[in-house]
Amino acid sequence: MHDAPTQAAEPSLAAGSEGKEPLSAGLKQRHLTMLGLGGVIGAGLFVGSGAGIAVAGPGIVLSYLIAGALAMLVMRMLGEMSAAMPASGAFSVHAERALGRWAGFSVGWLYWFLLVVVLAVEATGAAQIANGWLPAVPQWGWVLLFMIVFTVANLAAVKNFGEFEFWFATLKVTAIVLFLALSLLAVFGVLPDTAPVGLANLTGQGGFLPHGWSGVISGVLAVVFAFGGLEVVTIAAAESDDPARAVGRAVRSAVWRILLFYVGSMLVIVTLLPWSSMEPGKSPYVAVLDSIGVPGAGQIMNIVVFVALLSALNANLYGSSRMVFSLAERGEAPRALLKVSGSGSPRSGEAESGGGVPRRAVLASVAFGFVSVLLNLKWPDSVFLYMLNAVGAVLLFVWGLIAVSQLRLRPRIERETPGKLTLRMWAFPYLTWAALLAMGGVLVLMLTDEAARPQLLWSAGATGLVLLVAGARELRDRRARR
Repeated sequence: MHDAPTQAAEPSLAAGSEGKEPLSAGLKQRHLTMLGLGGVIGAGLFVGSGAGIAVAGPGIVLSYLIAGALAMLVMRMLGEMSAAMPASGAFSVHAERALGRWAGFSVGWLYWFLLVVVLAVEATGAAQIANGWLPAVPQWGWVLLFMIVFTVANLAAVKNFGEFEFWFATLKVTAIVLFLALSLLAVFGVLPDTAPVGLANLTGQGGFLPHGWSGVISGVLAVVFAFGGLEVVTIAAAESDDPARAVGRAVRSAVWRILLFYVGSMLVIVTLLPWSSMEPGKSPYVAVLDSIGVPGAGQIMNIVVFVALLSALNANLYGSSRMVFSLAERGEAPRALLKVSGSGSPRSGEAESGGGVPRRAVLASVAFGFVSVLLNLKWPDSVFLYMLNAVGAVLLFVWGLIAVSQLRLRPRIERETPGKLTLRMWAFPYLTWAALLAMGGVLVLMLTDEAARPQLLWSAGATGLVLLVAGARELRDRRARR
């Protein structure tokens, strides 16, 4: 499973997929199901959606529908490969099998870098909210507290990560469901002191597409990255009792509900309130709750956003540690990171005692993540801004390699181990190609958008650097084999 493929022949999928991860099996189906549902419900939806509404108007519903459809396709592709070949490195392992070591190395390290940099944004954002509640504790003190708590949780049994994420995701999903329920009641005038709103806000203020289709496209650019995070569920599936079945069920239950939460939320928001009243940086959810008379709406949403940030911090620390551990397994990261806590069979109950945890990989990830936090606190508009820009478009590179890997691996799985195709990509290969074209379109949009262009160029530079290192390693290995 972890042997690097040579250029001479493709490795057998049947042989590789039977290997067992040296990690514990402490995650249950309920953990993965809620991780799949809650993994992409974050501050980007609760707060960042205001920027999308400002540029697209009511057409933001279409923007979320397009971006959500792309995310669903990626999730389905990733679910197909992960159900057939579960691994702690997920899409990094798939890319290596499909395209070679250079691809697994590149996507693995880029994704790790993305997670540990974004981790700093989440830790800082959560600390700012907590500092507003208790100003006596400095912002850096809150950051330190959060980092310690989640590091300890991730150093212990993986079930701790699963429990944290289960309850975090439950709160976020509950908040979304209650928001949708209250908003629908307000739309139909069922709540006290409300009247049916009709379609005035959808057809007035310039119509449903006040900025035309260009506004919808700009909205896609504003919201597509909010769907990042869905990949972690396929990484986590490798630490369940039945990875293939677990990831299949998690993906099936997540994709439609995620789209419902995102698109449904946007639809009720622009139905209840004039789109022109939305301000970038301010939560449209708070505006809706205030408009229907929910007391303390701002503080309620602050709590939800706070939980969403901590949830993302926890998930990113987990995902980055498992990714770098998988890289070490395949000889693409220092072998010292392979140390796993506990002894004996990793699937014989170590999940209960804290065994089967890659603690050095956790510490390596949190160490770099903490450096990122310090850079964010000290130089948010210079050093850290460059780092953040360098990972801004990396998600699209990761998604693109997932699609290319699925195109290459699907025929091989059908040929070698067809029984493992328990979850299939819809309309293969046509929808896979459509997703790739859509990703290319988003990249073109970023290149033509003045605000997004620096992010794309910095990300392209970071990607090019990693690819250069990967190419140099390939060249060195070829010379060594001669």
